[in-house]
Amino acid sequence: MGGGASPAAWDEAYAAPGVPREPYAELLDVLEHADLRTLCESVAGHLARRGVTFGGETEARPFALCPLPRLLEAAEWDRLAAGLEQRVRALNAFVTDAYGPRRIVAAGLLTDEEIEAAEGYEPDLMGSFPAGAAPVAVAGLDVVRDPEGELLVLEDNLRTPSGYAYAAAAREALEATLPGVPRAPRAFAEEMLPALGAALRAAAPDPEDASIVVLTDGPASSAYYEHAQIARRLGVPLVTLASLELRGRELHLRDAGGMGRRVDVVLRRCDEDRLRDDRGALTPAAELLLEPWRTGQVAVLNAFGTGVGDDKVIHAHVEEMIGLYLGEEPLVRSVETFALGRDPHAVAAVLAAPEDFVVKPRGGQGGHGVVVGTQASAEDLAALAGALRADPRGWVAQRIVPLSQMPTVVDGGWAVRHVDLRPFVVSSPTATLAAPGGLTRVAGQPGSLVVNSSQDGGGKDTWVLP
Repeated sequence: MGGGASPAAWDEAYAAPGVPREPYAELLDVLEHADLRTLCESVAGHLARRGVTFGGETEARPFALCPLPRLLEAAEWDRLAAGLEQRVRALNAFVTDAYGPRRIVAAGLLTDEEIEAAEGYEPDLMGSFPAGAAPVAVAGLDVVRDPEGELLVLEDNLRTPSGYAYAAAAREALEATLPGVPRAPRAFAEEMLPALGAALRAAAPDPEDASIVVLTDGPASSAYYEHAQIARRLGVPLVTLASLELRGRELHLRDAGGMGRRVDVVLRRCDEDRLRDDRGALTPAAELLLEPWRTGQVAVLNAFGTGVGDDKVIHAHVEEMIGLYLGEEPLVRSVETFALGRDPHAVAAVLAAPEDFVVKPRGGQGGHGVVVGTQASAEDLAALAGALRADPRGWVAQRIVPLSQMPTVVDGGWAVRHVDLRPFVVSSPTATLAAPGGLTRVAGQPGSLVVNSSQDGGGKDTWVLP
């Protein structure tokens, strides 16, 4: 294969140079005889005809999809899925606990200050968090494989996780273009979307007659394609704040005749996920949704305030949460994470050997502000050292995990790129489901450990084999 290979990283497709892992052997043989450039053009054309893009209407860019999918055997997926479902059940329990009795503080695992300093914490909800629906209806986790082959959770994303419409689009594109597929994978969208629809209906007063909407910022949103696809696939309206109005404490759809239907459930996908802005005033979304949500007139999913659970300081304690809330041992481990504000020894270790760590702002998203010690400049490391000495509370550190790598088609030929996995877990009060597969995210540059689409990354379909 081409450039970008790391000898320390686990190779998803090859057990040794030139020796494919068993699940990949037939598929790699098919692609060995394919015109890769033409195949990529077919995949890109299929996606373009269906309007699959990243970015808003003024900055839309193609979704770069590699035609070689990532393959997971059923037994490995089942182990991972059970661990992810367990993890999300614990995180849902933590979100409600953080705004309620705070058993986790009484147990000595976190402090009040650590919870309240989380970027996604909402003080308005303390003591009044609405009951009923699981606050995290959809979780998108970042899963990586270490050099020994173990799958680990790198981050938890609980506010408005994205990517599941792209996972569905990736599957459809490969089904339409990939020649001679030897083994049909489990269907991602056919399990993910019914589970999401059921979770949304379960949050309504009458699940048999639930009025559900998907809330977006509109075509300018960077994730508008996904918002539109989710609404279409669920068969519900896609709306903006301007499409909704309060009538008393009830939320209604506007229409020309003034008889818009009452809204029972809002799938919240707008970029603004806070209740208050930087001046302390209610955000437009909160002005419309907060009162009917708190009084039980409408369900909002994912709930406001769920960001307290995807804060990276909180991430360091999810394995302990599983024991506290579920009375179970973790089935999937986290990447070891050090909350630098409470661990001066970890701060000293990072300052002494920054090449061993990835350092992240505790509230950061999309890879922004992350310092990878092995790839940072001297200036970046000096700036990081100053920030850590001044106030370590805003940072976490993780041991560098050389992300696993895969053959990837680049410019019509094979290259090697690092990958992670974004699986999705759907929750209701009575069920939790990790949809089979998800979106494998691919680093855009050789050797890069950053896989975010906002930073030149691409994607692969993820097949769970029968």
